[in-house]
Amino acid sequence: MITGTIKNKVDKIWTDIWAGGITNPLTVIEQLTYLMFIRSLDEKELEAEGFENMTGEPMPRIFPQSATGQSMRWSRFKNNDPRDIFDILSRRVFPAVKSMKYGVLPDFNEQGNLIEIEDKPDQQDESGTAFARYMEDAMFLIPTPQVLQKIITGLEDLYEHDVADLDMQGDLYEYMLGKLATAGQNGQFRTPKHIRDMMVELLQPTPYDTICDPACGTAGFLVSAAEYIRKHFESSMTTEQWEHFSGPAFTGFDTDRTMLRISAMNLMLHSITTPQVDYRDSVSKQNQISGKYTICLANPPFKGTVDAESISDNLKAVTNTRKTELLFLALFLRMLEKGGRCACIVPDGVLFGSSKAHRAIRRELIENHQLRAVISMPSGVFKPYAGVSTAVLVFTKTGAGGTESVWFYDMKADGFSLDDKRTPTAENDIPDIIARFHNLAGEDGRERTEQSFLVSKEEIVENGYDLSVNKYKRTEYVPVAYPPTSEIFAQLRGLEAEIQKGLEELEGLV
Repeated sequence: MITGTIKNKVDKIWTDIWAGGITNPLTVIEQLTYLMFIRSLDEKELEAEGFENMTGEPMPRIFPQSATGQSMRWSRFKNNDPRDIFDILSRRVFPAVKSMKYGVLPDFNEQGNLIEIEDKPDQQDESGTAFARYMEDAMFLIPTPQVLQKIITGLEDLYEHDVADLDMQGDLYEYMLGKLATAGQNGQFRTPKHIRDMMVELLQPTPYDTICDPACGTAGFLVSAAEYIRKHFESSMTTEQWEHFSGPAFTGFDTDRTMLRISAMNLMLHSITTPQVDYRDSVSKQNQISGKYTICLANPPFKGTVDAESISDNLKAVTNTRKTELLFLALFLRMLEKGGRCACIVPDGVLFGSSKAHRAIRRELIENHQLRAVISMPSGVFKPYAGVSTAVLVFTKTGAGGTESVWFYDMKADGFSLDDKRTPTAENDIPDIIARFHNLAGEDGRERTEQSFLVSKEEIVENGYDLSVNKYKRTEYVPVAYPPTSEIFAQLRGLEAEIQKGLEELEGLV
């Protein structure tokens, strides 16, 4: 759990970076991510050395055994002069990490030039991390040795006194990512954690599942799914299930290499040691994945359009459009195996849009698969950086229909105020949503005036496949009895007399 003390320490590091001239929150996260990864490499090396000393068995090493190679280790340079630290990181460690292969950092020759690691045609680079793969175009942007020293000192203080285990490291990184929520246009990269956790609770993933987010951003949905699996199955998971959990169970795609680096680090800090995150335009012809995953969790881009010629043909066959929010729904259906489940966030326009493409995707979900739930969320959920009204769709890929009725829930509160401050509140519909979703039989017969209810497929079809909750919800108008006009005027005259009397008393005191 992240305490107030830890938050204050993180905020202090953040302030030091801002004071150094780096004001873009995404860039701050990126630079901190590099340093956390570099530190983690030395931690792995120390573990390997400890195991080797204890057992006598040689262990593979990350750092070259030369003097230059050993000088790149965090534990060796962290207490050096700030100028020396800056020189080592910018001229040695950073270029070496960018050229990392097979889980090994390259060495430097006597002239200070990098010695590239040769490719091994008969060996896949499976020992390298996804983070290292996406370091090629990374840039070291920390401006001065003084700023760098403050960051390293702050991180060391956190790790030595506050970060006890991998779970705490993940929580720490999640808190850092939370600062993207106040980053204006950068806020689009992150879905609030409590909303992600709700969607995961609706699908209840298991160690057997293969989970994908084709618009992963910071990999928040994959992290939430991993946390759920560990919470409910950690004590009973087999060796094979842990191997599956460490990488193959979680896949993410994005078209921003910065986000891929951040998502890879986020997953690694949550026990997913070999995360499967790749650069891929999910709705383009570049992505041909079909019938592979058991679960999809996503908050795909809203109001975006893509080049019509690059869109995968089988997606256009389902909904002929350039709108990303519609294309991603078709994509989920294609990427899921039969019986696979999806929970995704969509803008309200998807629910009631009247275009041919909008109706086509809603018809596809209802007629050819099983649409299970539409959870309407209040517009303040994504504040302060967006006020868009959204909903969560939950469906199962069947290829043979199965929608008999759809469960609607009109969420009014999510545990936080719906203004820009988003302060915690007692009002929270999320526990009720989860409980009711897993007992839909108990929803049968609920009135349309209540917060949740079932609507038959036939009624939805009659309404042109409209999925907006207001289309089916009934509002009860309670008549209000007002006093007679003469009584209202009498009250006004009485108030006026009191005001006049008060003014006279005040005037007498002057």
